[in-house]
Amino acid sequence: MLLQPDVLLQPGGGRSFDLIGSHSLGHVGARSFGSAGAHSSRSVLDRPSGSAGVRSSGSGEAHVLGSPAALGSPAAGEGVALRAYGWFTPPGSVVVPTAVARTALTYDRMLVPPGAWIVVEQSTERSGTVVRARVGGVRPGHAFGAHVHTAPCEADPAAAGPHYQHRAAPGAHPANELWLDFTADSAGEGGAETRHAWGLRRGGAQSVVLHAEQGGAGVRVACFTVPFGG
Repeated sequence: MLLQPDVLLQPGGGRSFDLIGSHSLGHVGARSFGSAGAHSSRSVLDRPSGSAGVRSSGSGEAHVLGSPAALGSPAAGEGVALRAYGWFTPPGSVVVPTAVARTALTYDRMLVPPGAWIVVEQSTERSGTVVRARVGGVRPGHAFGAHVHTAPCEADPAAAGPHYQHRAAPGAHPANELWLDFTADSAGEGGAETRHAWGLRRGGAQSVVLHAEQGGAGVRVACFTVPFGG
């Protein structure tokens, strides 16, 4: 089940999410979209439209949340489905109300120009987790690294912390982390999904960081705060 964007807050809010019931997951693995020969992810994640916002629909009530930590765990037996979307801006260029999460930040305007967009979805149930990302408006043909990180985005790229790891380990490895490397197509769009047979710790995963190169490390060129559920 995929979620459609909801328009609830003014532009600059930078994200939207939904909590819903559980749904089935496929095999564990990873795949990217946008590069030559890869499947298009347009049917999986569409570009954002309208204003960004925040919504929780698990209880049937809408709430504006002040921080990623405000997202609670689902009730026993429920799964988590989350959709976040935003538009990249340079640090300090937009004043965001305190009641709204930070927008996406670009640290390299050549690779991720202001106005580029990102959509992230998480789907978790007892059998595991799927995370999908799609990005547009970035440098065409560039091979980006992308990973889920442990802390929210700040003006300092290092503030997002290290990669989220299922189990603490000294090195980076896609089987133990959430990697979303992709190559942008000729239109500057691309994306990826990763699947694992484990869930996320509550509050342990809080952002998606784009890197200048693919693999386990690299210069951080953009960051998007995402209230991943656990």
